[in-house]
Amino acid sequence: MKQDWKPGTLIYPLPAVLVSCGSKPEDYNLITVAWTGTLCTNPPMCYIALRPERHSHALIRENMEFVINLTTESMAHATDWCGVRSGRDYDKFRETGLTPGRAKAVQAPVIEESPLCIECRVKEIISLGSHDIFIADVVNIQADEEYMDAETGRWSLDSASPLVYLHGAYYGLGEKIGKFGWSVEKHPKEKTDTRP
Repeated sequence: MKQDWKPGTLIYPLPAVLVSCGSKPEDYNLITVAWTGTLCTNPPMCYIALRPERHSHALIRENMEFVINLTTESMAHATDWCGVRSGRDYDKFRETGLTPGRAKAVQAPVIEESPLCIECRVKEIISLGSHDIFIADVVNIQADEEYMDAETGRWSLDSASPLVYLHGAYYGLGEKIGKFGWSVEKHPKEKTDTRP
């Protein structure tokens, strides 16, 4: 039996990402975001949702650029810390020990410890109520070569131990249970021995 609850935001799990912003080192900031995702493949577009009162909101609105940095289990403490402390009061890179790196297409920094840094340029800001949606074009991606499979040439985020957020808690990923399309894959029939 299911219960009826009042409308809410319960789509979980979500990626726990660190969004970096600011156009010069003295303005660099990090904010933890779980409300983020893909919007379009061609052209590649994504979004983040921020409350207007957050320090990063003003920085992103001013510069119209940000970087979505995927996080790992080893970055969990820093990821949580950046979500409960304000960049108005702290230099989050210094406090967490994370390293700001140079982006290729935007002025906001990447996080060197992140396995994947998605550089974004804001296309549109939509005010929805408690949050504003920053819709952005993906203008460059930096992927850590450490997670490149030398045998297959495939980049493998799962080997980086990604971090996810589930209703107030952080988790690593569990075991792989399948891949896209595995439910309809056709397998060659086993040959049977028809000898007398």
